[in-house]
Amino acid sequence: MHAFDVLGDPVRRRILELLAEGERSSGDVTEVIRAEFGISQPAVSQHLRVLRDNGFATVRPDGARRLYAVDDTALREADAWLGRFRRFWQPHLAAMATEVARGKRQRRLASEGNEQ
Repeated sequence: MHAFDVLGDPVRRRILELLAEGERSSGDVTEVIRAEFGISQPAVSQHLRVLRDNGFATVRPDGARRLYAVDDTALREADAWLGRFRRFWQPHLAAMATEVARGKRQRRLASEGNEQ
């Protein structure tokens, strides 16, 4: 399965977001995903398995619990693939950063002028 096939699913993306905050038990992940998506525990387990089998998550036993964490292997591969396309959006992001900085500077100068 290609990285973007795995990440194309909103449930798996949300699970990765949760794991990016730090290691979580399968029960914790299931609780959040069930509340947000209304899917069953077996369905959450299947999504966790897809993430694990495709290099996006790791799992380790901790007593009776299973703790999941982000595995950056597949994320690095996806980032490398996207690298070929960065030239299309990088200049736009740099221009936006310049405009944001310019706006902050103008607000700061205006604020300093109002204080005098």
